Amino acid sequence: MLRKLWDLFIAFTRASNLGFGGGPALIPLVKAEAVVRYQWLDNQEFADSLAICNALPGPIATKMAAYIGYKVAGWLGAFVAIIGTVAPTVIVVVLLGSLIMKYSNSPELKAMLQAVRPVVVVLVAETAYDMGKKSFPTGSSWGIAVVTVALLYLANIHPAFIIVASMLFGWIVYGRAKKEA
Repeated sequence: MLRKLWDLFIAFTRASNLGFGGGPALIPLVKAEAVVRYQWLDNQEFADSLAICNALPGPIATKMAAYIGYKVAGWLGAFVAIIGTVAPTVIVVVLLGSLIMKYSNSPELKAMLQAVRPVVVVLVAETAYDMGKKSFPTGSSWGIAVVTVALLYLANIHPAFIIVASMLFGWIVYGRAKKEA
């Protein structure tokens, strides 16, 4: 059990400290830890957990940590994974806060961040592609995707409403189909 807790702490510390660009940038790093390195989840379970966590309020990193930590080692696992996600960043900000503020406009820091942005975009795109291969098995899933794009970009509907509506749609349409089968 201690080994699982240590692995959770290290995995989420590593993912959160290398995730430049906020929540979406963390997703491929969490996937690399949870699916590839430790094999706590398979690709489908990761996609499902990401969908569930996106439907809940709050930062994606802590929700994913809590979900995966709980799956691996119960409540203590969820706690340890959240601590691994949050504590290192809090410590760095508290200890180095004055340096961060002093150099936030430095050309060197701006250059480093400019170089890391394309990497983050590619990592997020790769994760989306990986998840997309399994998320679009039927014509109806493609239909849901097209409606989602239309609602997001043409009707300008908030993503939270679309997520909740899609969950209700899935429960009504797919849940009934399983009961009838």
